[in-house]
Amino acid sequence: MADLELEHQHGKARVRVARLWRGKRPGEADYLAEWNVSISLISRVLAAFTDGDNSNIVATDTMKNTVYAIAKECTDPLSLEDFGVRLGRHFLTTYPEIVTGAKVMLFEKPWERATVDGQPHNHGFKLGSEKHTVEVVVNSEGDAKVTSGVSELSLLKTTQSGFEGFLRDKYTLLPETRERMLASAIRAVWRCICYGGLCSYSSKPADYQKTYREVKDILVSTFFGPPREGIYSPSVQKTLYEMAQAVLSRFPEIESVYLNMPNIHFLPVNMPTPERLTCVFICFLVQFGDDVFIPTDEPHGSIEARLSRKPILISNL
Repeated sequence: MADLELEHQHGKARVRVARLWRGKRPGEADYLAEWNVSISLISRVLAAFTDGDNSNIVATDTMKNTVYAIAKECTDPLSLEDFGVRLGRHFLTTYPEIVTGAKVMLFEKPWERATVDGQPHNHGFKLGSEKHTVEVVVNSEGDAKVTSGVSELSLLKTTQSGFEGFLRDKYTLLPETRERMLASAIRAVWRCICYGGLCSYSSKPADYQKTYREVKDILVSTFFGPPREGIYSPSVQKTLYEMAQAVLSRFPEIESVYLNMPNIHFLPVNMPTPERLTCVFICFLVQFGDDVFIPTDEPHGSIEARLSRKPILISNL
């Protein structure tokens, strides 16, 4: 209708991408960035609304794939702002007769390089979002049972992890690998040795805050391994056990350690791309070289366990 005016835009929202720049020389540190990207294009696609003519529409799936491809083209670390400018300009230069404007909204997840024994880790990263948790149960006589913990301890290492030799059946598609990223948002809970069902004052740590910091440091250092070479993890289960065992070895007053370690997947991007050969279109996989990833929260692996000291039986004399 002549008396109506249509304002429109279309795009792709919340495209998650992780870009890993591996050290160029042996012993050189990796660099990691995780971005959340939303794209909105202003374009000459009025006919799509009025006539159902899609011939000028840039598909939103194309926008998603472009995020991964442009991230791959960035051979050196760059700022969130520079990536956004490069991405927005791509659509203007690729479709100069159709796209008249682009808006790119980006958010960066604040991964920071982890430190182990006071040294920056070559391939270990953490988020500074963990929470100190405590549960206290007091009985009618005033005796207290204290359980301490940490939640949302988000750790990631860019290498030194694999998963092989697991059971396979007709529904198993997961390939075996000795090279993958390992990430988890860890929840850990530890409890002091108790007597008569409740913790006595003689068994409580001398300094709860100091114990909390030291337990957290042990969990982090065991997950990552030494700052330069790290330590290989054959599974989340093995790493979990080693982390709990390290806490019990360091603190004789701690009776048990519970760990919940979801396996948060960073899936390598392998984007199918059309290529013309002898006038026939075929598809092959572009190998990104394990440097561009799709971060996922769900579904994720769920691994949890409690490691406890065996009770000591004391006979009456």
